[in-house]
Amino acid sequence: MAASVIIEDSFEKPLVNILGTDLSNKPFDPEKRVFGGAVLLSSASLDTIEIVKREGREAFPYVPGLLGFREVPMLVELYKGLRAPVDLIMVDGHGISHPRGLGVASHLGVLLDVPTIGVAKSILVGVPKNPLGEEAGSMTPLVWKGEEIGMLIRTKKRCSPLIISSGHKISLKRAIEIVFSCLKEYRLPEPTRRAHIAANDYRKSFFST
Repeated sequence: MAASVIIEDSFEKPLVNILGTDLSNKPFDPEKRVFGGAVLLSSASLDTIEIVKREGREAFPYVPGLLGFREVPMLVELYKGLRAPVDLIMVDGHGISHPRGLGVASHLGVLLDVPTIGVAKSILVGVPKNPLGEEAGSMTPLVWKGEEIGMLIRTKKRCSPLIISSGHKISLKRAIEIVFSCLKEYRLPEPTRRAHIAANDYRKSFFST
């Protein structure tokens, strides 16, 4: 699957709708339930167009480096539940910044044949090329085996950086531009931030009933 990943801009039409996805689970849940949230936004206004939530069971145990096999089945279900079209998916996880070059964002993009961006909160593999500045907007490449596999970007002053990487059918340059265009006053871009809230709220409501 990693050989099928495209890290060039491979879409012609303008991006109208951007989907954010995230999953949540309750530690030590004997049923191993997974709660997914997907929020579709207008790329121009960042207004929410549609929200989809799903509950299911883990399809694969937690194995470092193989997170896609655990999360992608639920992410596919979220995608299928949408009524409106999706032009790009912003995934809470890595794209090609992964030891096999196939993080969850790339895995999902290849399966759905949809452009995807990986938005991760911690480094999985590689090291920063240079020290990262403290100011919002500071960036430095993430390098592994002599290749740039992503970009560390500080989206908010004195907050931990995000690791942005190409998922599928998009260049790193374009991915970074899109992430910055989706920022408001928070550390996370709006698509994944709202998806995170949706997934967590759904999990909490499920266990409170």
